[in-house]
Amino acid sequence: MQLTVVTREGERKEIESQAGHSVMEAIRDAGIDELLALCGGCCSCATCHVYVEPADMGKLSTMSADENDLLDSSNHRTEFSRLSCQIPLTDDLEGLTVTIAPED
Repeated sequence: MQLTVVTREGERKEIESQAGHSVMEAIRDAGIDELLALCGGCCSCATCHVYVEPADMGKLSTMSADENDLLDSSNHRTEFSRLSCQIPLTDDLEGLTVTIAPED
């Protein structure tokens, strides 16, 4: 499945991944290293913060309380913020676009 990642510099990268992986894993596996993901996807650090395209927000699962709490610690949180480790790729998310948030 295809995913578009916009880097902090505004470069758009089309990457491929598999359903079942998280958006964070897809970005990491594509070699985009500005997404730190220090906890490895355990929802405990918020270093995989991304902005989801507004049109795609309705396709995502509901945010957990833990994810919400971690995003509250970011100075860059918006209504489109999610942790990429908490977005499992499904066929419904084909073509999803995310932008890597500024580092806190």
